[in-house]
Amino acid sequence: MTLIELILACGILLVLSSAALPLAQNTIRRSRETELRRDLREMRDAIDRYKDAADKNLIQTEVGSQGYPPDLETLVNGVTVSNAGSPAGISASALAGASGTAQFGSAGTSNGAFGASGGGFGSNQSGAAGSSTTPSKVRFLRKIPVDPMTGKADWGLRAIGDDPDSHSWGGHNVFDVYSQSTGTSGDGTNYADW
Repeated sequence: MTLIELILACGILLVLSSAALPLAQNTIRRSRETELRRDLREMRDAIDRYKDAADKNLIQTEVGSQGYPPDLETLVNGVTVSNAGSPAGISASALAGASGTAQFGSAGTSNGAFGASGGGFGSNQSGAAGSSTTPSKVRFLRKIPVDPMTGKADWGLRAIGDDPDSHSWGGHNVFDVYSQSTGTSGDGTNYADW
């Protein structure tokens, strides 16, 4: 009798676990998709903040780049900002904050120059009339995120002159990023098209 009960219990557990496996795989895929969307949004926001700073002549850019970063590493390594191109009333020290390195992070970062707090653009901090013109370093990304679909920090790049659906990079600047995954999402779209 106990052997039959044991076989029945194992059979029920097998059926339940086989039903739960697709649900677990679906949950993992959805969490990776959410992470991919967040990473793409974070990198695109960093590119836009770099472009905004270049348009305001706060950073020096290469001729022909149209104000976009030359690569993703530039967003991580940072660029030098001096008082010469700063808007009236904003010094490099206000941009950089106390640490000497401003972080142009997303709105959730505590020391974002374009973010919600920590001085910089949009804050009421102003530089002193005779402040020094010491350049400071400004970073737009903490690190290049790992693509959750491929497991690598290797993203597809598009330059401003590339076709919108191109999968080859012109190499002059970074206008957009995309995943190099060949997979398809739960809604049927390709990850590379996000």
